Amino acid sequence: MKHISSIASGVALGSAGIAMMSVLSGCSGQQQQQAQNKFLVIEQQSNGKYTVVEEMPTEGPSRAIIRERDANGNITERFMNEAEMKALAEQEYAKVQDGTSETVQNGSGSTGMGLGGTILAVAAGSLLGNMIGNALMGNKNFSNRASSVNKSAYSRSAAARKSTKSSTRKSFFGGKSSKSSSRGGFFGG
Repeated sequence: MKHISSIASGVALGSAGIAMMSVLSGCSGQQQQQAQNKFLVIEQQSNGKYTVVEEMPTEGPSRAIIRERDANGNITERFMNEAEMKALAEQEYAKVQDGTSETVQNGSGSTGMGLGGTILAVAAGSLLGNMIGNALMGNKNFSNRASSVNKSAYSRSAAARKSTKSSTRKSFFGGKSSKSSSRGGFFGG
């Protein structure tokens, strides 16, 4: 009988260990989802509006290269540091609060927004904090405008990862299994 109780306590400890590992891995996953600083390349379109053409997470401060057209149609590039980006994002956020920002207006079909709106749409969380970023993304118009202004490959791959995560679930043994109508063998194979 003593042998059975030691097996039972071993199983309980093993189950507790598995539960603790899943809790810890969930916490580290949430930390990774927090706002990351970004390196952006923002390009002015022929209509004068801006779109993001490149976006990469960075461990350094957020920064951007702004590509604009001069009077002769030549493209010039200028560097924008995090302080400048944050100032533009704060100005645009003030417009959001009083309802005059194009980021919360219903999309008019044209691509792009002003420079401040573009920066706010793509980097609100990293520049102004997660609470503001999450509140803005809760606004349907803002969310739609934010997704339409970001044409970067990083944004598209992040959206694909998000949709893949929503369509798969982890099995008991840690592997991923997609939701499908076909049935596998005894152990899910």
